[in-house]
Amino acid sequence: MSIKILIVDDHPLVLEGLKSLLTDCEGLEVVGTASNAIDAISFLKTNEVDIAFLDINLPDISGIELCKKIKEQHPTVKTLALSTFNERAYVSRMIQNGASGYLIKSSGKEDILEAIRQVQAGGYFMNVNFDQATSSAPPKTVPFLTRREKEVLILIAEGLTNPQIAEQLFISVTTVNTHRQNLLMKFEVSNTASLIKLAAGLGLI
Repeated sequence: MSIKILIVDDHPLVLEGLKSLLTDCEGLEVVGTASNAIDAISFLKTNEVDIAFLDINLPDISGIELCKKIKEQHPTVKTLALSTFNERAYVSRMIQNGASGYLIKSSGKEDILEAIRQVQAGGYFMNVNFDQATSSAPPKTVPFLTRREKEVLILIAEGLTNPQIAEQLFISVTTVNTHRQNLLMKFEVSNTASLIKLAAGLGLI
Protein backbone atom coordinates (compact mmCIF):
# COMPACT_ATOMS: atom_id res chain seq x y z
CA MET A 1 0.00 0.00 0.00
CA SER A 2 1.46 3.34 -1.06
CA ILE A 3 1.44 6.29 1.32
CA LYS A 4 -0.93 8.80 -0.29
CA ILE A 5 0.30 12.39 -0.20
CA LEU A 6 -1.35 15.77 -0.79
CA ILE A 7 0.86 18.83 -1.31
CA VAL A 8 -0.59 22.26 -0.48
CA ASP A 9 1.56 25.24 -1.52
CA ASP A 10 0.88 28.40 -3.53
CA HIS A 11 4.37 28.47 -5.06
CA PRO A 12 4.36 26.45 -8.33
CA LEU A 13 8.10 25.79 -8.12
CA VAL A 14 7.80 24.30 -4.62
CA LEU A 15 4.68 22.36 -5.59
CA GLU A 16 6.18 20.83 -8.71
CA GLY A 17 9.61 20.35 -7.14
CA LEU A 18 8.26 18.39 -4.18
CA LYS A 19 5.87 16.44 -6.38
CA SER A 20 8.71 15.50 -8.73
CA LEU A 21 10.94 14.49 -5.83
CA LEU A 22 8.31 12.21 -4.29
CA THR A 23 6.94 10.75 -7.53
CA ASP A 24 10.09 8.66 -8.03
CA CYS A 25 10.01 7.20 -4.51
CA GLU A 26 8.80 3.66 -4.02
CA GLY A 27 5.88 3.30 -1.63
CA LEU A 28 4.76 6.92 -2.07
CA GLU A 29 2.02 8.35 -4.26
CA VAL A 30 1.28 12.04 -4.73
CA VAL A 31 -2.51 11.85 -5.14
CA GLY A 32 -3.10 15.59 -5.41
CA THR A 33 -1.84 19.16 -5.16
CA ALA A 34 -3.57 22.39 -4.14
CA SER A 35 -2.50 26.03 -4.15
CA ASN A 36 -4.90 27.21 -1.43
CA ALA A 37 -6.76 25.97 1.64
CA ILE A 38 -10.21 25.87 0.01
CA ASP A 39 -9.01 23.53 -2.73
CA ALA A 40 -7.18 21.40 -0.18
CA ILE A 41 -10.27 20.94 2.00
CA SER A 42 -12.37 20.19 -1.08
CA PHE A 43 -9.86 17.56 -2.24
CA LEU A 44 -9.80 15.86 1.17
CA LYS A 45 -13.59 15.45 1.14
CA THR A 46 -13.48 13.16 -1.89
CA ASN A 47 -10.00 11.59 -1.82
CA GLU A 48 -8.05 9.33 0.48
CA VAL A 49 -4.93 11.02 1.88
CA ASP A 50 -2.44 9.75 4.47
CA ILE A 51 -0.15 12.79 4.77
CA ALA A 52 -0.72 16.41 3.76
CA PHE A 53 2.22 18.80 3.30
CA LEU A 54 1.01 22.28 4.27
CA ASP A 55 2.67 25.56 3.38
CA ILE A 56 2.34 28.00 6.30
CA ASN A 57 1.74 30.99 4.00
CA LEU A 58 -1.35 30.38 1.87
CA PRO A 59 -3.37 33.03 0.00
CA ASP A 60 -6.72 32.42 1.71
CA ILE A 61 -6.08 31.18 5.25
CA SER A 62 -2.78 30.30 6.91
CA GLY A 63 -1.41 26.78 6.96
CA ILE A 64 -1.71 26.98 10.74
CA GLU A 65 -5.48 27.44 10.49
CA LEU A 66 -5.76 24.87 7.71
CA CYS A 67 -3.93 22.35 9.88
CA LYS A 68 -6.55 22.82 12.60
CA LYS A 69 -9.43 22.41 10.13
CA ILE A 70 -7.94 19.21 8.72
CA LYS A 71 -7.53 17.72 12.20
CA GLU A 72 -11.15 18.56 13.01
CA GLN A 73 -12.66 17.35 9.75
CA HIS A 74 -10.21 14.57 8.77
CA PRO A 75 -8.56 13.32 11.99
CA THR A 76 -6.86 10.38 10.26
CA VAL A 77 -4.88 12.66 7.91
CA LYS A 78 -1.41 13.46 9.27
CA THR A 79 -0.01 16.91 8.48
CA LEU A 80 3.53 18.13 7.86
CA ALA A 81 4.20 21.87 7.86
CA LEU A 82 6.36 23.37 5.11
CA SER A 83 7.88 26.76 5.74
CA THR A 84 10.72 29.15 5.11
CA PHE A 85 10.17 30.41 8.67
CA ASN A 86 12.48 29.00 11.33
CA GLU A 87 10.68 30.48 14.33
CA ARG A 88 9.57 28.78 17.52
CA ALA A 89 6.13 30.50 17.48
CA TYR A 90 5.21 29.01 14.09
CA VAL A 91 6.40 25.55 15.11
CA SER A 92 4.53 25.61 18.41
CA ARG A 93 1.27 26.78 16.81
CA MET A 94 1.42 24.11 14.11
CA ILE A 95 2.06 21.35 16.68
CA GLN A 96 -0.75 22.69 18.90
CA ASN A 97 -3.08 22.55 15.89
CA GLY A 98 -2.26 18.91 15.25
CA ALA A 99 0.75 18.88 12.90
CA SER A 100 3.02 15.85 13.17
CA GLY A 101 6.07 17.60 11.81
CA TYR A 102 7.71 20.79 10.59
CA LEU A 103 10.03 20.94 7.59
CA ILE A 104 12.06 23.89 6.35
CA LYS A 105 11.56 24.29 2.57
CA SER A 106 15.29 23.96 1.96
CA SER A 107 15.17 20.41 3.36
CA GLY A 108 16.95 17.71 1.39
CA LYS A 109 15.32 14.57 0.03
CA GLU A 110 16.67 12.47 2.90
CA ASP A 111 15.00 14.68 5.53
CA ILE A 112 11.70 14.74 3.64
CA LEU A 113 11.57 10.95 3.29
CA GLU A 114 12.55 10.49 6.95
CA ALA A 115 9.77 12.90 7.95
CA ILE A 116 7.22 10.90 5.95
CA ARG A 117 8.42 7.63 7.49
CA GLN A 118 8.29 8.89 11.08
CA VAL A 119 4.96 10.70 10.71
CA GLN A 120 3.28 7.74 8.99
CA ALA A 121 4.49 5.54 11.88
CA GLY A 122 2.75 7.86 14.35
CA GLY A 123 5.76 9.90 15.41
CA TYR A 124 6.92 13.49 15.02
CA PHE A 125 9.64 15.01 12.87
CA MET A 126 11.26 18.42 12.80
CA ASN A 127 14.48 19.70 11.24
CA VAL A 128 14.26 23.13 12.83
CA ASN A 129 17.11 24.63 14.79
CA PHE A 130 16.01 27.68 16.77
CA ASP A 131 19.60 28.68 17.49
CA GLN A 132 20.91 28.75 13.92
CA ALA A 133 21.92 32.40 14.23
CA THR A 134 24.20 31.72 17.19
CA SER A 135 25.12 28.07 16.92
CA SER A 136 26.53 25.68 14.36
CA ALA A 137 24.97 22.69 16.12
CA PRO A 138 22.87 20.44 13.87
CA PRO A 139 19.08 20.83 14.04
CA LYS A 140 17.41 18.78 16.76
CA THR A 141 14.88 16.37 15.31
CA VAL A 142 11.93 15.15 17.32
CA PRO A 143 12.42 11.50 18.22
CA PHE A 144 9.81 8.91 17.29
CA LEU A 145 7.42 8.48 20.23
CA THR A 146 4.78 5.82 20.71
CA ARG A 147 1.26 6.86 21.68
CA ARG A 148 1.88 5.72 25.26
CA GLU A 149 5.18 7.59 25.48
CA LYS A 150 3.41 10.78 24.37
CA GLU A 151 0.82 10.28 27.14
CA VAL A 152 3.51 9.66 29.76
CA LEU A 153 5.48 12.72 28.58
CA ILE A 154 2.46 14.99 28.98
CA LEU A 155 1.73 13.67 32.49
CA ILE A 156 5.39 14.06 33.49
CA ALA A 157 5.20 17.68 32.33
CA GLU A 158 2.12 18.13 34.51
CA GLY A 159 4.21 17.10 37.53
CA LEU A 160 2.71 13.67 38.20
CA THR A 161 4.82 11.01 39.91
CA ASN A 162 5.31 7.52 38.50
CA PRO A 163 2.63 5.98 40.79
CA GLN A 164 0.16 8.76 39.84
CA ILE A 165 0.85 8.24 36.13
CA ALA A 166 0.45 4.48 36.55
CA GLU A 167 -2.91 4.96 38.25
CA GLN A 168 -4.17 7.39 35.60
CA LEU A 169 -3.11 5.22 32.64
CA PHE A 170 -4.00 1.88 34.28
CA ILE A 171 -0.50 0.49 33.88
CA SER A 172 2.15 -0.66 36.38
CA VAL A 173 4.68 1.67 38.00
CA THR A 174 7.44 -0.47 36.45
CA THR A 175 5.97 0.17 32.98
CA VAL A 176 5.82 3.92 33.66
CA ASN A 177 9.44 3.88 34.76
CA THR A 178 10.40 2.06 31.56
CA HIS A 179 8.60 4.69 29.47
CA ARG A 180 10.29 7.47 31.44
CA GLN A 181 13.75 5.92 30.85
CA ASN A 182 12.96 5.48 27.15
CA LEU A 183 11.97 9.15 26.90
CA LEU A 184 15.22 10.26 28.55
CA MET A 185 17.17 8.07 26.14
CA LYS A 186 15.27 9.20 23.02
CA PHE A 187 15.63 12.90 23.90
CA GLU A 188 19.27 12.33 24.90
CA VAL A 189 18.87 13.98 28.31
CA SER A 190 19.78 12.78 31.79
CA ASN A 191 16.96 14.15 33.96
CA THR A 192 13.26 15.04 33.96
CA ALA A 193 13.81 18.81 34.04
CA SER A 194 15.88 18.67 30.83
CA LEU A 195 13.30 16.36 29.25
CA ILE A 196 10.45 18.80 29.94
CA LYS A 197 12.50 21.80 28.77
CA LEU A 198 13.45 20.13 25.49
CA ALA A 199 9.96 18.74 24.82
CA ALA A 200 8.47 22.20 25.45
CA GLY A 201 11.02 23.79 23.12
CA LEU A 202 9.99 21.38 20.40
CA GLY A 203 6.32 22.22 20.94
CA LEU A 204 5.35 18.74 22.19
CA ILE A 205 3.90 19.88 25.53
